[in-house]
Amino acid sequence: MRKLTLAVGSSLVLAAPFLAVPLAQADVVGLGASVSYWDSDLSGTASSGNSVVDVDNELQMKVDGNANASIYLEHPVPVLPNVRLAYTLVQQSGRGTLTNSYINIGAGASVRSDLDLEQLDLTLYYEILDNWVNLDLGLTVRDFSGELLVQNIANASQVSRTEADGVLPMGYLAARFDLPLTGAAVGAEGNFISFDGDSMRDFNVYGQYSISLLQLRAGYRQIAIDYEDGDDAFDVKIDGPFISAGVTF
Repeated sequence: MRKLTLAVGSSLVLAAPFLAVPLAQADVVGLGASVSYWDSDLSGTASSGNSVVDVDNELQMKVDGNANASIYLEHPVPVLPNVRLAYTLVQQSGRGTLTNSYINIGAGASVRSDLDLEQLDLTLYYEILDNWVNLDLGLTVRDFSGELLVQNIANASQVSRTEADGVLPMGYLAARFDLPLTGAAVGAEGNFISFDGDSMRDFNVYGQYSISLLQLRAGYRQIAIDYEDGDDAFDVKIDGPFISAGVTF
């Protein structure tokens, strides 16, 4: 709790200078939503106490499913921030062999494993620029949870569980450059926090094409998590290309 309280305070201090910047305002209410497919790879480690396992080389985890969706609301009301909600679920499973013992499963055991990483973001942001150059700055509150289950194939009673969850404040930055009269654009957006040994960053870069109400994107996304919750910890990276489709009103 101490770590989270101080992190919230630090993020608010960092965000304060943005509030003094002259803000662009939308002329009308804007609403948009998108869904995406993310072809992600996973690397890194999970640990519990002194036990550490490599989720790629030992557990041989592969993508089992991804869910990515977002919705935003922009408005012309001065001072009040715009609002964005985003949801990400990464599920991976695998079969591998432990090099070293992990919690209550011995070295050399053949194991099956399942990993769920889930996050729900609430972002409050301001439009600093809103023309053919677009810039948004704000604060994200991320509800994050991760769970890794590892089971000995030869002895189903030997199951290890690694869990971490928390509510994290993160800085938010989004920039986009529109190519006039073409419907094409390039951009990037990201969230980031680093405090007291824990860190998380989530960014993507993309190319976009808009036609009427439809927005199509293709790009690259990376999430890097270094987070400890009690004796359990995740130090993993998820990255890969994505495509998305959205509508704007």
